[in-house]
Amino acid sequence: MIDSCLTTAAFCICSALLAVLLRQYSHEQSMVLSLAACIGIMTASLMFISPLINTIRELFSSAGIEDGCITVIFKAAAISVITEITCELCRDCGENSIAAAAGIWGRGMLMFLALPLVKEIIDRITAIQ
Repeated sequence: MIDSCLTTAAFCICSALLAVLLRQYSHEQSMVLSLAACIGIMTASLMFISPLINTIRELFSSAGIEDGCITVIFKAAAISVITEITCELCRDCGENSIAAAAGIWGRGMLMFLALPLVKEIIDRITAIQ
């Protein structure tokens, strides 16, 4: 596990150095390199996260938590990660207003995703009364 963390750290540092060096010559190609590095890292992380997701699903199922709630949690985590990476890439390009808009969009999507859970909580509360 530690060796994969070190490999990922080395890949990130090398990608960042290459992006900084490339930025002097072509800002657009530097952005493409950063995006490709992010995609590579996210793809590699999915291989490690898959067993964790299965374990969490089993734990939640054994606790009696509905599968729909588990799905919402994973979707919220994915939206948060995607939004954060998008915002940082936009900031790296100097586009702070686009980064802010992406952040607002991500928070809006999280609220939209939470609506069925909020509705279910309200329904259960009103059923108790």
